[in-house]
Amino acid sequence: MKYGEISIDPEVMSGAPVFAGTRVQIQTLFDYIEGGEDLAEFLDDFPSVSKESALAVLEMAKKSLTSEKMLHENFA
Repeated sequence: MKYGEISIDPEVMSGAPVFAGTRVQIQTLFDYIEGGEDLAEFLDDFPSVSKESALAVLEMAKKSLTSEKMLHENFA
């Protein structure tokens, strides 16, 4: 299944969400940010991920975490 820039396929990385067309897990981007790295460092280390894809995923996360409805449905 594809959700914008995110792909989930049991045949790729055991079904973990990845950047579409890559084997780079979405979790890796958040791990970099959590570890204090910036987006440029992530993109340098994972050249198969475009800046546009990374920004789109961050925007998806932003929308999920700033919508009361999404928070209620997913985290209440």
